[in-house]
Amino acid sequence: MTTRVQARDLAFLAEETASTPRHNATVEVFEPGESGFDHERLLELIEDRISFVPRYRQRLQAVPGRLANPVWIDDPDFDLGYHVRRSALPRPGTPEQLRELVARIVSRPLDRSKPLWEVYVVEGLADGRVALLYKAHQALVDGVQTVDLAQVLLDTSPEPKLLGGDDWDAWKRPSATSLLAGAVRDNLTRPAVLGQTLRSASASVARTAETTGEQAGRVLGALTGRGNERETPISGRHSQQRRVVSVHTALADHQRIRDGHGGTVNDVVLATISGALRAWLMNRSESMSGLRRIRAVVPVSVIDSELEATSLGSQIAAHVVDLPVGEASPVVRLHQVSYSFQSHQETGRGVAANRLAGIAGFAPSTFHAIGSRVAAWEAGRSDQLIVTNVPGPQSPLYAAGARMVATYPVPPLLPGHLLAIGVTSYDGQVSYGITADRDKVPDADVLGQCLSESLDELLDTVSGARPRAPRGRRKKGADRS
Repeated sequence: MTTRVQARDLAFLAEETASTPRHNATVEVFEPGESGFDHERLLELIEDRISFVPRYRQRLQAVPGRLANPVWIDDPDFDLGYHVRRSALPRPGTPEQLRELVARIVSRPLDRSKPLWEVYVVEGLADGRVALLYKAHQALVDGVQTVDLAQVLLDTSPEPKLLGGDDWDAWKRPSATSLLAGAVRDNLTRPAVLGQTLRSASASVARTAETTGEQAGRVLGALTGRGNERETPISGRHSQQRRVVSVHTALADHQRIRDGHGGTVNDVVLATISGALRAWLMNRSESMSGLRRIRAVVPVSVIDSELEATSLGSQIAAHVVDLPVGEASPVVRLHQVSYSFQSHQETGRGVAANRLAGIAGFAPSTFHAIGSRVAAWEAGRSDQLIVTNVPGPQSPLYAAGARMVATYPVPPLLPGHLLAIGVTSYDGQVSYGITADRDKVPDADVLGQCLSESLDELLDTVSGARPRAPRGRRKKGADRS
């Protein structure tokens, strides 16, 4: 059985380069407990649950002559062991070592000849903990046909559940003749398919012309000594390597700030990010006179029948907000962010955070995937940053009996963006995940520390005196998380 790739998914595939891999990633840390949790247990769990995400056993197949978009077909050589990989840190592995390993793995594009996902089991963490790194292409997880694998593996009870799996056999690989016949039939009988084919072909020509123009511009700039792009601390041409930083904070602190000043926890998160970016830029001795605001694309959940439907009970829309990094007062920053979201709240389309957090399974990983798709699709040339913030369940979740104690997203970088920030709340924590270009942002760890300090600064405004952490690089071995 084949399914044709949608135009939007094809765009994510066509725009991918070695320096801009288009996949989302999530890190989860588990305490194995008495039942134990290792590579073999995870293999058994995925084999038992993968039938809920059938596209995870499918790969791309091009149509001869590009008469229509490619199709998803069952991979006749599907090998679960290829996709579920085992890795380890030197014991006792530290959070810094884990993040370094994650950064190296997410820097590599996925193999197009296989189903577009991987999971890494990372052993050797301190206290016997085990980490899982999920990595799935943006074209794979759309929230309509496919949710993120992490969502179907987690249970609300520590009692391991076996659902029985399935007796899966790959459908016969379609021949070139059948692919051509299907393309012609769809183009003649389904106008939408013909339109997608024409748009995909036009977009391919446009991308080729744009790439050629960019290359010519770079050559001309090199010959004349003038660059054709103005780089900033958070925007510019990035390398193929990444840095990953995680900061784990308390949800109760965010709620306390919200209760003291009004607004929402999302407002507090964005105000915290604004203050962190301001402190980080000042720590770099950047002039704030010409950088008063940073334009961010923030995906939000809405109820809107005109948007692409998802299986999660709501749609995702892009909301543009100017983060007030030039404002010195943390309270004013918070109120400015709150005001920018007031119009969204007044439309009546907004979805409450507690409703999202109550969706069955661990929906945040899927929401992050959808959010990054929407943000990438809607982002304009003036946008400098993408922030995905997803509320999760506030009670513990388990995989094969092992308790998940921490999780954070690893969002992809868009072309021209040197930073991306994802935020997930889970079981009393709010975890910030920062992805940065390895060469252009060598001090990403300082930005992580500035996030903690920015939250402390907001807490000062509702709790009085509070000790302030010294700014600067942390000593080796120290970790807030």
